[in-house]
Amino acid sequence: MSGRAYALGWSLVRRLPEPLAYGAFRLGADAFWLARPAPVRRLERTLARIVPGREREVARDAVRSYLRYWCDVFRLPDWAPERVVGRVRVEHEERLRAPLAEGRGVVAALGHLGNWDHAGAWAGLTGAPVTTVAERLEPPDLFERFVAFRRRIGIEVLPLDAPGLTGTLAARLAAGGLVPLLVDRDLAGTGVAVDLLGEQARFAPGPALLALRTGAALLPVTVHRDEDVLVLVLHPHVEPPRAGTTREKVVAMTQAVADAIGEGVRAHPEEWHVLQPVFAADLPGRP
Repeated sequence: MSGRAYALGWSLVRRLPEPLAYGAFRLGADAFWLARPAPVRRLERTLARIVPGREREVARDAVRSYLRYWCDVFRLPDWAPERVVGRVRVEHEERLRAPLAEGRGVVAALGHLGNWDHAGAWAGLTGAPVTTVAERLEPPDLFERFVAFRRRIGIEVLPLDAPGLTGTLAARLAAGGLVPLLVDRDLAGTGVAVDLLGEQARFAPGPALLALRTGAALLPVTVHRDEDVLVLVLHPHVEPPRAGTTREKVVAMTQAVADAIGEGVRAHPEEWHVLQPVFAADLPGRP
């Protein structure tokens, strides 16, 4: 049923007039928010740490932002390259371009903020070959549909359980590519404990470990929307500590990433699409 629903979305939403499509998704977002299902209540508990007393209102805006992301996803393959690039503004773009110009490769560490697929399409169209990793979805044809969608917008997607995954990513970085990875969900259950906005959370250690092993630049990125423009904020590079074990270095680098992600979340909490528990206090037992 989920596979058919996404297939219907891709075929129907792409054909609707743009105002009608986005208006329908906004109405759907408001209906979902008003119903207060478990994901919305979890989102409110998360946002209460950031905007106490305003979590209900901000959760509504976050659900609207999330549904807008999905409408964008369905329609993005039909956007002209000029629209993909023209609707992006980048702060501190030199932090991406300088390492790429040196052939160093860049690992971009992102949270679930804004529209990361649009950001990836922008990167690919402006000269940064993009390779990323995604968890397999069920049913398999749904995962293949997502892979095909991202391929059409210039993003190579590797399954999280692909054999030799680290070696493939290292090869892409050695060739001067960009590897964006989402860090604020511990999908593999191997995350490291970090302080996020004053509470303990677990972040994926992959971006820090990959940058440490390959010498690629580690670049935290946060994304938010300013009207119809997607804003990419490129934070300062995270450098590995000079001393310590590999694990100690990875933990320190992941904490620095969490600090940058937290900065972006605090500035734009309505753009944080986290309908799953994030903070350790909200996790039932093992993450």
